[in-house]
Amino acid sequence: MYAASSKLGSSVCLLSTLSSHGKWVHHVAATLPQQQKQRLKSGWVVGVPRRFVSLRGSGTSLRVAPAQLSARRRLVVALQGNGSTNGDGAVSGYQLPPKEIREIVDAPPIPALSFSPKRDEILFLERRSLPPVADLAKPELKLAGLRIDPDYNSRSRTSFYTGISIHKLLDEGILGPARSIAGLPEDAKINSVSWSPDARHVAFSIRGIEEEEGVPSLLSIWIADVKSGQARRLIGPPQIRLNTIFQSYSWVDDETIVVSTVPDSRGKPPKKPLTPAGPKIQSNEQKLVIQNRTYQDLLKDKHDEDLFDYYTTVQLVLVTLDGKTQPIGSPAIYTSVDSSPDCNFLLVESLHRPYSFIVPCGRFPERVEVWRKNGEFVKEICDLPLAEDISIASNSTRKGRRGVNWRPDKPASLYWVEAQDGGDPKVDASPRDIVYTELAEIVANTEPQIIAQTDLRYGGTVWGDESLALVYESWYKTRRTRTWIIAPGDKSVEPRILFDRSTEDVYSDAGSPMLRRTSLGTYVLAQLKNSDGKRSLLLNGSGASPEGYVPFLDLFDTETGKKERIWESEKEKYFESVAALMSDQVDADLSVDNLKLLISKESQIDPPQYYLRKWPEQKVTQVTNFPHPYPQLRNLKKEIIKYKRSDGVQLMATLYTPPGYEPLRDGTLPMLMWAYPREFKSKDNAGQMRGSPNTFAGIGSTSALLWLARGFAILDGPTMPIIGEGDEEANDRYVEQLVASAQAAVDEVVRRGVADPKKIAVGGHSYGAFMTANLLIHAPHLFCCGISRSGAYNRTLTPFGFQSEERTLWEAQKTYIEMSPFMLADKVKKPILLIHGEEDNNAGTLTMQSERFYAALKGNGAQCRLVLLPLESHGYSGRESVMHCLWEMDRWLQKYCVNAADEMPGSGKSLNGDLISAGKQA
Repeated sequence: MYAASSKLGSSVCLLSTLSSHGKWVHHVAATLPQQQKQRLKSGWVVGVPRRFVSLRGSGTSLRVAPAQLSARRRLVVALQGNGSTNGDGAVSGYQLPPKEIREIVDAPPIPALSFSPKRDEILFLERRSLPPVADLAKPELKLAGLRIDPDYNSRSRTSFYTGISIHKLLDEGILGPARSIAGLPEDAKINSVSWSPDARHVAFSIRGIEEEEGVPSLLSIWIADVKSGQARRLIGPPQIRLNTIFQSYSWVDDETIVVSTVPDSRGKPPKKPLTPAGPKIQSNEQKLVIQNRTYQDLLKDKHDEDLFDYYTTVQLVLVTLDGKTQPIGSPAIYTSVDSSPDCNFLLVESLHRPYSFIVPCGRFPERVEVWRKNGEFVKEICDLPLAEDISIASNSTRKGRRGVNWRPDKPASLYWVEAQDGGDPKVDASPRDIVYTELAEIVANTEPQIIAQTDLRYGGTVWGDESLALVYESWYKTRRTRTWIIAPGDKSVEPRILFDRSTEDVYSDAGSPMLRRTSLGTYVLAQLKNSDGKRSLLLNGSGASPEGYVPFLDLFDTETGKKERIWESEKEKYFESVAALMSDQVDADLSVDNLKLLISKESQIDPPQYYLRKWPEQKVTQVTNFPHPYPQLRNLKKEIIKYKRSDGVQLMATLYTPPGYEPLRDGTLPMLMWAYPREFKSKDNAGQMRGSPNTFAGIGSTSALLWLARGFAILDGPTMPIIGEGDEEANDRYVEQLVASAQAAVDEVVRRGVADPKKIAVGGHSYGAFMTANLLIHAPHLFCCGISRSGAYNRTLTPFGFQSEERTLWEAQKTYIEMSPFMLADKVKKPILLIHGEEDNNAGTLTMQSERFYAALKGNGAQCRLVLLPLESHGYSGRESVMHCLWEMDRWLQKYCVNAADEMPGSGKSLNGDLISAGKQA
């Protein structure tokens, strides 16, 4: 529920960006025959992997012989801009959607912001929208649930920033002029940005541009002086090579970082034997009951184990800001290194053999140790065995000590939790979890102290001081969650319940406590004095109500339960929320009179901007002024509509219509309904209002809202609750409740005169794709066509549970089969478009799911089309892939929704079995 990290401040990359490739294109084009050079000029060109060399088709395709490729083994493909196809829908190469969609997707993204620990400086982290698919085509190893870039010793498919600028946050709350970080390499790809604890420096890693001959530039660590804005390289190749597969670096103190590097002793990668040493054998002669979800990218054999060792083993190195280095510890698979609040100790986590072929590396044997800052071993906290036998049920967990971390309210004290039920929620136990604490230093004749016990599954601790901490516990089966208040330093004080509620009941959520920074650089509970002079928590809540979210900030007296509201969002036009506590840099108690908050403010037509609000005068100053990302849709209309299902359950959805649309004047529109079902235990809670009518319509690169620019009405996120009250299992009535929810949604938009009942398409991603296929089977009268992206359609291929289903196939065979569209492929009578990434690594949604469903559909004469996006995973990130996905969706909607009245099933104008792999010939 709450992250256990004692120190915060690192910025994470949020979006992939489009790298520069102009020089590379010129280099490759120079090797081509003149005719192919002319073809190059016909479209925007990008790198794609060599395995698509056999492209045939239209005049803008290229066929490149292997001898013409650079050392990185790429070729060139032109993007088609006209969206043309032949009569049966076959295409060659990647396609581009209409201009009005392209312009929104390619709009420059807003920078990410990172505030200094002292809250007086802001980093603006610049980024680009989408990377070329060539970035996904780099060498990649799939090992133990990880995807590794062997050239860079890092995770593959990593996103990056393209630039950093610094703004001073002046006392008036306005931004000072931008100071760009100087001294960076041209076209640098920036990752892992973080502030030093004293806020004087910013560290980050850089991946330079690749050489034309294909030699990787590897990674280096850079340091920027915040005052001067000057950056310099701290360490990097050839002397030190970084290994960032698990962790790149972390701050130890103001002047020192600990870096994960490639050991000097590492040789060449192990080669796979040409002749196998023997058969691959797995055995369960002990008759153990071991159930696991359908994990992907697992280790397959001894060679994979050796590769995992080779690429994940690191040497930890201490690096001071003057560039001096000191190796610490022996090479091992270190996954995390975290400095104690007083900077004198390191908490070190590592993995070791034996490995597993059935679970990812997060369940491999794990050792947790305490070292001194110089690498000297202090003690072992735990050495957890391989965990292949964790139950598939919710609230299952690992045996032994887990969640080991530093207490943020102490200089060097640890805490962790241990399950008393063996990690199995089916075992009755009281207490179920026990939370312990002890000093990092070894003290003779002492044992870990118990600070909390929970009867539900422990969910985290938020620390304040010796007299105050909050402990969370929850239980999924009942949706119950409880918050306890404890006094960690006083055993005579009995723990007491602060909140006891259902996780589904958003109306009862009192909010989450805000944290403030200490002089140690850690974060603890922020405590303010209320109007009675008592210390109170600062609760930041969403303010859920039947009218929508109205965020608030309350002073909460933990002794009396008295609440005092000191701020609330505007309700009429704007949606405001608390982004950060800006007056948290001192150890003394805060008061309302010196409170300073960063507020995010947005409306239906205005993108989020940041404002500084200062007490006691409640002065508000605008900090940012980001442009509207898609001004062409500025005046779109958004409304949260409510309606009821036939069984009385309250439902709702967000209805979007294009700018300027008026139902009475303009009549009905074609509609795309995009949804995702969710499970609930209570009808009342399922019908609660979630969201706000005043939030800005953020449009992602594959969002259904893109079709507002094509004149569609969009019904976004209509609630599809699958409810199982009491002992009833929700999925036993999945189809019945799904169809009833869809029927209610369609009835409502038709009643409003917005949607043409013959032109309503349905779509979804992942579990929403599964939903879409089921609706076309069980409610074909509601929809003209469907779009299913990255879905799973045969539940017998996920026999040990899916989504929130905890029963196995053999325990609920009837439910598994009735929910599986694959089993009823002969009932699909409406056109369905299947899109899937060829490298989907999400548990349960193997690419094979779409391939086999397509084969079943085609075998039964259904109108269907399967599009496989090369190199893409569960979500799609490469620009060419995204654009082609949108082109396919737009083509499908135009043909089978906009023109649905003219082209109904059985008219003889079907695609009936088009198989397309984008980037390949149809």
